[in-house]
Amino acid sequence: MTDRPQPGPSVTGAPFAAVLLAILLAPVIASAQEPAAASEPPVPELLREFAPVTNDMLLEPRPEDWITYRNGYALWGYSPLDQIDTETVGELRLVWSRAMQHGYQEVEPIVYDGVMFLSHVEDIVEALDATTGDLLWRYRRDLPAGVMDVTGSRGRYRNISIYGDRIFLATNDAYLVALDARTGAVVWERRRGDYQEHQVSQTNGPLVVGGKLITGSRCHPTSTLAGGCFITANDIETGAELWRINTAATPDQPGGDTWGGIPLSARTAASPWMVGSYDPEQHLVFWGTGPAWPLAEELEGLYDVDLLYTNTTLALDPDTGEMAWYFQHLPRDSWDLDHTFERMIVRTEVSPDPAAVPWINPDLRPGETRKVLTGVPGKTGVVWTLDAETGEFLWARPTIYQTVMTDIDVETGRVSIAHEDARPSCPHLFGGKNQPSGAYSPQTNAIYVPMNQTCQGERRMEHVPGADPATAPVGRFEAVSAATGRTLWTHQQRAPFYGSALTTGGGLVFLGDLVRRFRAHDAASGDVLWETILNCPVGGRPMTYSVGGRQYLAIGSGGLSMGIYFLPLTPELSTPTGSNTLFVFALP
Repeated sequence: MTDRPQPGPSVTGAPFAAVLLAILLAPVIASAQEPAAASEPPVPELLREFAPVTNDMLLEPRPEDWITYRNGYALWGYSPLDQIDTETVGELRLVWSRAMQHGYQEVEPIVYDGVMFLSHVEDIVEALDATTGDLLWRYRRDLPAGVMDVTGSRGRYRNISIYGDRIFLATNDAYLVALDARTGAVVWERRRGDYQEHQVSQTNGPLVVGGKLITGSRCHPTSTLAGGCFITANDIETGAELWRINTAATPDQPGGDTWGGIPLSARTAASPWMVGSYDPEQHLVFWGTGPAWPLAEELEGLYDVDLLYTNTTLALDPDTGEMAWYFQHLPRDSWDLDHTFERMIVRTEVSPDPAAVPWINPDLRPGETRKVLTGVPGKTGVVWTLDAETGEFLWARPTIYQTVMTDIDVETGRVSIAHEDARPSCPHLFGGKNQPSGAYSPQTNAIYVPMNQTCQGERRMEHVPGADPATAPVGRFEAVSAATGRTLWTHQQRAPFYGSALTTGGGLVFLGDLVRRFRAHDAASGDVLWETILNCPVGGRPMTYSVGGRQYLAIGSGGLSMGIYFLPLTPELSTPTGSNTLFVFALP
């Protein structure tokens, strides 16, 4: 035995050279295999002095900006800008345009301090120079394959939100995502629902209220999510969920007995798929819901039940999700007539005219001033006006021809409905009114609502009874007094509407139609003061902003629109389905 080191394997010759080469190259190979530390993306010059958006800005937006959905918590779709007015609007010229992702065009940009943040279908967000359309940064979500087919969302998207130094979107695969507003880099993302198992998606961005992101969801008609679809509040800094409410009343809730005793697992849908309004004085958000799925007539053994909280206005505490009050606009819906659309918050004299308004609360004192929720919240085309503090029914009136609602109890607001088998049922399930937003002008104290006059026959969409199919107008744009309920004016035309309205301090209201026409109307008279022809159906949400003292007007047109389903009513009209484009106009 010896303690002398024993000889080891030979490292001479070719084996030695290979080992030596491996040792020398090891650091290089390791660095190539390990991902490099992520570098911060560059900040474009226009965004280097970015000032965070505050609560005060959201409560009172600067006239030159458009930083919330419909330009304010009240969802008026109104801007006080007046450089473009009834005298100058005829001089509008195109100043820039930009191609967008192909798909359903229903978007509304936001603009802050000269920068436009533009959302596209399929969860794409771009930051652009608002004076030229030049790209500053771009984010595109890597969506799972087939997600649009599973959820039925078709990739559509309508709005994003801004707060602090972040942009927020709610995605087609049911995530909330926060982006750095200066670079587009992802700050955080949080899952809200299961797009595969429960077929949950989102087609609208969140509402920012007091450090929270309040977001509705869209549940596919075949979704099996027990208790219906949902609204959530998430912490704006971290994305952590703070509360969640489902929109079908559970057996232990008020209204839980309106489902005929069926189990929670059978109470599905009631999707709150649009954006709610917010009253900072009461600290309440107002959200609308859709029908149950299956529809009421398919829920076997259930008769004369209301199915709360379907087709309902929900008044919620944004801090807790607790319900302050609710009002159901259409019980037991067997026609798919969602009531998810804008509830505009208006302080107005309430003096409904009995000659124009068939349903008036007898306890109403005409002439008193109230804060109300008003507008056309559902596909039926009925204007509803409720007390915003209590949900008390004040008055309601139809606009288009409708047969689904047969009466309203004027003391309670409870609706009586037609028999499910009655045909034709009017309007068709596409409306009437649909997701295109109406607007309100404080100058005229009127709401402006784009609609279509349709009925559902045995197998197809039809004109209203008695109409001449060759000449009957389909598109109807109506101005209604928020105080009296009287129609101030209507613009009827053969071509359908499937775009949103914008009102401005210049005394104008803008709206586009399915056959590419985009117009400015005099808000007081309805006269058409300006018209241009775009490339595709005008389905986006028009908005306006100012940079350097120059007012701009933006509108998205697009290759795909749900409005094309109205075209069989007007076979002589056609429209292309090409590229989505954002068009921006200004005065010379």
